[in-house]
Amino acid sequence: MFVIGCHLSASKGYLHMLEEALSIGANTFQFFTRNPRGGKAKAIDEEDAARFMTLSRESGVSVILAHAPYTLNACSADEHTREFAKTVMEDDLRRMEYTPGNMYNFHPGSHVGQGTEAGIEMIAKQLNELLSPHQTTTVLLETMAGKGSEVGGRFEELRAIIDRVELSDKLGVCFDTCHVHDAGYDIVKNPEAVLAEFGRIVGLGRIKAVHINDSKNPLGSHKDRHEKIGDGSIGISAFEKFINLPEVSQLPFFLETPNELDGYAAEIALLKKLRKN
Repeated sequence: MFVIGCHLSASKGYLHMLEEALSIGANTFQFFTRNPRGGKAKAIDEEDAARFMTLSRESGVSVILAHAPYTLNACSADEHTREFAKTVMEDDLRRMEYTPGNMYNFHPGSHVGQGTEAGIEMIAKQLNELLSPHQTTTVLLETMAGKGSEVGGRFEELRAIIDRVELSDKLGVCFDTCHVHDAGYDIVKNPEAVLAEFGRIVGLGRIKAVHINDSKNPLGSHKDRHEKIGDGSIGISAFEKFINLPEVSQLPFFLETPNELDGYAAEIALLKKLRKN
């Protein structure tokens, strides 16, 4: 089954997001755990979460993806910012257990001049302090575009984080097509080679989800500017090939393109048309 969805607002709860997803032809969705710029999260409605868990399976929605706020930076040079990141992730992982068995994605962070190695150590330290053997949530490191001092723009950096985490079985990777392209990996001309490189360095089994986004910028720009499918420098032909590759075709895909619901509906219909099996 082709699992495809988009980013929705969580302000009205899980059931509302489920209804919105189904209304546009999606069978999964992504949402922010709280305001993407940070702040206190809305209290979990336990009844809403329980009803969602029942109805989602009946509706064919087998997995959803939560996204941490953008301000979460586990490797900041500022101790207060690092503590904020730890507090938010700890709270988010606790809240995720109301909808067990799903995924939580975060941007690894920016080392802000401390150096990539220091950033990797800090990110792994936070994960070692927060991950629990009893959690049902899989935590995903997102592939990044490599802008500024971002950690995660190279596959080797993700591998280095995973290698330092004790409960690495709780970790996976969210493969973002725009970010990978902007980081300099040519998924347009040779996506098979890019995935082979990822497999050699990190392991294909670590990819648990795909952010499927076109890019406003050329290959290797390190800009991280998402574009609608087919309107950017990756293009429809490349996406048609990519979503049908056996290495990723059975994974859940999540749109993060600059769209409203009707635009997402059109992109989901397009990608379903491009899908060959």
